[in-house]
Amino acid sequence: MTQDEHKEGIGGMANPGRYGIERVAYWLMRLSGLGLLAYFIGHIYETSNILRGQVGWDEFMDLISGTEGHIIMSIVIAMCVFHTVNGIRVMLGHGGIGVGKPARPDYPYDPASQNYRHKIGIYSAIVLAAIAMMYGLAVMFGE
Repeated sequence: MTQDEHKEGIGGMANPGRYGIERVAYWLMRLSGLGLLAYFIGHIYETSNILRGQVGWDEFMDLISGTEGHIIMSIVIAMCVFHTVNGIRVMLGHGGIGVGKPARPDYPYDPASQNYRHKIGIYSAIVLAAIAMMYGLAVMFGE
């Protein structure tokens, strides 16, 4: 590596092509966590509209019951499913399940923890999130 390759900054760190699906899962986990936090805050605001009475509640329900509201809710469903499934995969990995046997770190080092089992878990989390999102869209749009 040349000296310039070490100066990529955040763009180099976030590059999923350089590190593989593990980096994609890392970023999706962080982004889905922030998205769910934003949804949690929005949900508190939404349910507090009941204090404005029936009129206030109906106004807010009309606002979020449209196409945009359904799309946002389907994204929330996908984030929730991905975050849950990937979190279970991470917890199992931290517990030593599916990480492989430790080996002597000879060059080129191939970490045993980044094996096909964890990659299957990442792909499974993405696929389950996509299926849940499509199901949520089908239910909300009535098709």
